[in-house]
Amino acid sequence: MADIISRRVITLPEVKGILARIDQDKMDQIQRWTYNYVTKFSKVTEEKARAMKDRLMNECGLTEEEAVEIINVMPSSIEELRTFTFGWKKLILTETLEKMLKILDEGRGIE
Repeated sequence: MADIISRRVITLPEVKGILARIDQDKMDQIQRWTYNYVTKFSKVTEEKARAMKDRLMNECGLTEEEAVEIINVMPSSIEELRTFTFGWKKLILTETLEKMLKILDEGRGIE
């Protein structure tokens, strides 16, 4: 078993990118299950996920954990976004939610 060097929060597309570099024949069962899951549920590329994460943090004031949560689910409406932000126990202005949705839509290729 490998030693943990560091910990950080990453998006599903980033997980997919990491696991894609491993030969599937050499993956253990958990790695294979995880790779299948992230392949099925990743909604954008690894590069787009990183760019969106940076923008959500810099332009919308989200923490890295909050940005990753939003990218992993990719809500498509203000109402869906409110569902997540309500659980964060902080007030997010409608203007900020609209900006978040715009960043997600641009990542999806909807402009």
